[in-house]
Amino acid sequence: MTIPASFIQELIARADVVEIVGRYVQLKKAGANFMGLCPFHGEKSPSFSVSPTKQFYHCFGCGVHGNAIGFLMEHAGMGFVEAVHDLAGQYGLQVPEDDASPAERARAANQRQKQATLTDVLEKAGEAYRKALRQAPGAIEYLKGRGVSGEVAKQFGIGYAPAGWRALASVFPDYDDPLLAESGLVIVNTEDGAEDAKRYDRFRDRVMFPIRNVKGECIGFGGRVLGDEKPKYLNSPETPVFSKGRELYGLYEARAAFRERGYALVTEGYMDVVALAQLGFPNAVATLGTACTTEHVQKLFRFTESVVFSFDGDAAGRRAARKALDGALPYATDVRSIKFLFLPAEHDPDSFIREFGADAFARFVQEATPLSRFMIEAAREGCDLTTAEGRAHMSSNARPLWSAMPDGALKRQMLSEIATLVQLDAKALSELWAATPGPRKAAAAPAPRHSGEPGDPFDYPDMPPPAEYEPPRYESDSGSKPRGKFIKGKRWGGKFEAPIEPLRGRGKPPSRPDVAVRLLLSNMAQWEALSHELHVMLCDLPGQHGALFTWLDSQLHEHGVQPWAALREGMRGLDFEPLAERLMSVSEAAPVPEGEEDQHLADAVKELSSVLDFMLDDRLKAQQSEAIAAVGTDPKALERYKALEARRLELRTRLKPSGA
Repeated sequence: MTIPASFIQELIARADVVEIVGRYVQLKKAGANFMGLCPFHGEKSPSFSVSPTKQFYHCFGCGVHGNAIGFLMEHAGMGFVEAVHDLAGQYGLQVPEDDASPAERARAANQRQKQATLTDVLEKAGEAYRKALRQAPGAIEYLKGRGVSGEVAKQFGIGYAPAGWRALASVFPDYDDPLLAESGLVIVNTEDGAEDAKRYDRFRDRVMFPIRNVKGECIGFGGRVLGDEKPKYLNSPETPVFSKGRELYGLYEARAAFRERGYALVTEGYMDVVALAQLGFPNAVATLGTACTTEHVQKLFRFTESVVFSFDGDAAGRRAARKALDGALPYATDVRSIKFLFLPAEHDPDSFIREFGADAFARFVQEATPLSRFMIEAAREGCDLTTAEGRAHMSSNARPLWSAMPDGALKRQMLSEIATLVQLDAKALSELWAATPGPRKAAAAPAPRHSGEPGDPFDYPDMPPPAEYEPPRYESDSGSKPRGKFIKGKRWGGKFEAPIEPLRGRGKPPSRPDVAVRLLLSNMAQWEALSHELHVMLCDLPGQHGALFTWLDSQLHEHGVQPWAALREGMRGLDFEPLAERLMSVSEAAPVPEGEEDQHLADAVKELSSVLDFMLDDRLKAQQSEAIAAVGTDPKALERYKALEARRLELRTRLKPSGA
């Protein structure tokens, strides 16, 4: 779905960012703007400013900024389309959908109306359950026995479902309303097709935990029995608004705490989340009676860069952790932290904290098992590494785990560690896992780009200057045969470097931002793997390059990872369309030979990393110049300059060719 840019502009112009932000942040008038405590990082004095004239928010502490749509995306964890629809609904606007047929628009509108209606029904039931709790001494006694205060019970909206079979009939006058069954509140039992279906409440005599989406809307319930009846926990069924594989209990309540504490703690049950909030750990969430999925992990990483999974130390806890590992591996990038916490078999988080204290639990979390170590433990389980057979078995176990990881330094370190354990070198293990029949010609790693111009930030004094040569490279026009024209290249550190292929119709090779555009449009998944620093650097580029990368980031939030063909359709009519079309024509003119797809992808990832490192160095160099200019007025400028120099030195070490 493409939402017209004109509508977005109209929506931002009509929306009041002070009103939107004010629903989540307590704001006070301060001159022309409003100030409050930043919801994105912990602070004691307000540095979060909201401008009613600019319709923009900015935090002077952590640097986060944006408009009303951006706030809903960042604070509520919504995708772009979801945020636009949510904001438009608040102002009575209908979101136009350029590429949708009238029938598709009607279906989408009906679906949104159905979801809103179901949410209203569930909210009404939740309010009834909360009222019923006040007259349920058994449920109140149970919650007190678990140490839950009235304040925390109110925060999580905890209630009680009465013991009667049709208690909701007093809440909903039309107990036969199909919405009650569709929302999962009522069960309809036809018993062999009998005409008079029997209806009764799904939840009876249970403490009720409302399950909320990131907007705070009730989308389902979890109910716990007061005694030892089975099942102990009962969840709402799958509905148009609720899916166990995508939702996390407590996410709405824990979002701000993720940023304050620096991590999300994933537990196994509703009471774990509530008890942890009571005991000083409000950053806990729980899966809903199902294994942790990739959707769960992806949702968590929209709010934090660090996740700790907490499990019992028994066999069942280990099995649950193993499934969580499978869900987490695709998101184990170099800038994220994933750990696994195994409590003693006799404890859950609640009992552990009550016996040993909050500080002991915090230390336990800090010392949790990193993903890298747990992955090794999972791979070597049941393998005798003193035998060749056992080591081969471990190699077989490790391969799918390692393959699921995104490319990066962590993945490459894991390859080396696994190779050491199975007594192979990393190259041999990589070739074994590649499982490509027949001899395979190794492709040379792309050499770092070097402009050869005076003042190049990576013009190392111990490296020979570029030397001209003429390798037999061809350039060709679309639809024509190679014309046999040689293209000049350069010598880099005593090794020949293949030049970047000139763009058709252009006489000069592409710039580094050009190369980054081509590689990221060819493989959009790499955008998600980049650090926040690189995202900011690319989006801040001047002109069409920065606009293109900003658009690409919004496309990921809106549609997820897309192929170039889909991206091409999405950018039609935008200012940077000709730039992207021109750059991608190079990739389209050079198809990847059959059987070399994996190697081509690996080379592209390496090339992107190299190009971005050079671009980052340029950015750091500019920041150094600013720091030097401020030395006379800013006492911390020199310290800032030295820190930037250390960063640049680290980049030089990484980019400098070995043996040079």
